[in-house]
Amino acid sequence: QVQLVESGGGLVQAGGSLRLACAASGRTWNIWTMAWFRQTPGKEREFVAAIRWSGGTTYYADSVKGRFTISRDNAKNTVYLQMNSLEPEDTAIYYCASDHDYNGNYDYARIYDYWGQGTQVTVSS
Repeated sequence: QVQLVESGGGLVQAGGSLRLACAASGRTWNIWTMAWFRQTPGKEREFVAAIRWSGGTTYYADSVKGRFTISRDNAKNTVYLQMNSLEPEDTAIYYCASDHDYNGNYDYARIYDYWGQGTQVTVSS
């Protein structure tokens, strides 16, 4: 079992910044990819960013490219999402997820094995 705990959400004005963190514990030795998704009421969970645990290759949704940065600290088993130039459209619950099998894909929610409880991000205009 793996536990993922997100932190860092909150309320921010448009143009502001927030940094989310997701700490993994338990069977973390075989993490392949960690990712951030977000979800708003009535919509499917949307891919935001992903990072390969070994090597650190990163991937981003077009909507956040150039504004968000995903990073990891392997020693702390923690993944971060630095969010800059936030827009009201970024308002959502943000979830981190971990994939423990080799997968070429990274942006499909169904490939992820474990999920955090989510943290609310609200961007006011």
